[in-house]
Amino acid sequence: MKARVTVTLKTGVLDPQGKAIEGALHSLGVAGVASVRQGKVFDIEVEGDDAEAAKAALAAASEKLLANTVVENYRVEIL
Repeated sequence: MKARVTVTLKTGVLDPQGKAIEGALHSLGVAGVASVRQGKVFDIEVEGDDAEAAKAALAAASEKLLANTVVENYRVEIL
């Protein structure tokens, strides 16, 4: 089964990379961009068919490795 873990910065945490992307978009003439926040996406292939167990295992992996939970949030989806 396929899963996706999305990691984003928490609200209120400064995002210098997002600001740089925002500036680059403006320089390229992309209109209507108010702000940019960047993050990470992990597409993971999980063995087995127990979606709840996979979700729990990936949440544990996110807590330990994929996300810095001090400044980042994460979301686990089974696709």
